[in-house]
Amino acid sequence: MKKLFAVIGDPIGHSMSPVMHNDLFSFYQIDATYVPFQVKSEDLQDVMKGLKAMGVGGFNVTVPHKSAIIPFLDEVDELAARIGAVNTVVNENGRLKGYNTDGPGFLEGLKTHISTVAGKKVLIIGAGGAARAIYFTLAKEKPLAIDMANRTIEKAEQLIADCPYTVSSTALSLAEAGKNSGEYDLIVQTTLIGMAPKTAEQPLQLSSIKNQSLICDIIYNPLATKFLTAAKEKGASVQNGIDMFVYQGALAFEKWTGVFPDVQRMRANVLKQLGGNPC
Repeated sequence: MKKLFAVIGDPIGHSMSPVMHNDLFSFYQIDATYVPFQVKSEDLQDVMKGLKAMGVGGFNVTVPHKSAIIPFLDEVDELAARIGAVNTVVNENGRLKGYNTDGPGFLEGLKTHISTVAGKKVLIIGAGGAARAIYFTLAKEKPLAIDMANRTIEKAEQLIADCPYTVSSTALSLAEAGKNSGEYDLIVQTTLIGMAPKTAEQPLQLSSIKNQSLICDIIYNPLATKFLTAAKEKGASVQNGIDMFVYQGALAFEKWTGVFPDVQRMRANVLKQLGGNPC
């Protein structure tokens, strides 16, 4: 009997996860299918009961359910619990266990550009769910410091206070971060600013950056945001959100099947769907 996997969210029509995972199931000859379910917040509890009753093998969770889903799970992985968000659920012998592969997925993708975060000074722009997952994950890697820049400084301060791992951090305004951008080895943009269709926007101005610094934007539509284009023009290395998306999906696939998939195949598939080339 074909095993069911899914992604739940609202909206969900834009998700490329079904194409990516169904290709992998076919490639590895796994008798399974992956389908999108648009789930309203008020229906989340009933949908969870339904997925469990159907014996779903696992599913991904996207906005707005990453935190709201936690009370309906039987168990939550330590990192996901500390982040306070779940994006991957595995059915382990009838028990639904939640994980967060966003932070680890970002870190794995980062390794294709730099060997280690240890000893580096990092700036994260934004203080939402993605920023939280990335901040907590990178904090375990022994960086020199991780500063947080956000439109609302109090939100950045709260995120720093919530982190269970010891790391030197300062909350900054976006203006301060832009002015001090030359201090950082790694800058990670986690907001939606610059995403299609509002591609003319960028979260802050990079007044000065190191030639050897790496500038990341977790957006992948467009593949090269205005923020990344500006960084590249200043001589920095850049990375868009494709690697994070692919690796978080690969880690989820591994949890469901025990197989760590061909990430280059996944990457090529996603780029094909986007109709472009990596920046």
